[in-house]
Amino acid sequence: MNNKPKPDEFSPFHTNYINLVGNEPILDILEQLKESTYSFLTCIDADKADYAYAEGKWTLKEVLGHMIDAERTFAYRILAFSRGQKELPGFDENAYVENATFGSRRFKDLATEFRLVRESNLYLFRSLSSQQLITTGISDGNKISVRALLYIAAGHELHHLNIIKEKYLS
Repeated sequence: MNNKPKPDEFSPFHTNYINLVGNEPILDILEQLKESTYSFLTCIDADKADYAYAEGKWTLKEVLGHMIDAERTFAYRILAFSRGQKELPGFDENAYVENATFGSRRFKDLATEFRLVRESNLYLFRSLSSQQLITTGISDGNKISVRALLYIAAGHELHHLNIIKEKYLS
């Protein structure tokens, strides 16, 4: 499972996420990110957890909560398409964050939750057959393959880690 998806397996919107991912086998990348992201997040001073770098931007807790929501959403899409479902709606990440309770939670608990959600998802990801990986579905009106979703999950995580480093911790 080390072949990046072809451009016809995802929408142009996801290109930047996929480009952030290296060329190692994707399951190895996702496993490594599980550990390195958790280590990184647990080293962040809890006093920064409620910080937003600009008016109208999410707090650090909300960014991490969004990452958890997105991880679950990507896994659900992978499950659904690999099992034969053909179409799923998109998700409004702003509404998800607005209707969540991330601000009342401990940052370390959110970091642990992200790690555990990824750990759980890896069992599903490792179980996928070669045929399931190239299965496609429609998500938010766009064709997408299961394989592309694995890369998007990793790229989305890397994207937000970069934002945290550049906007929240600099």
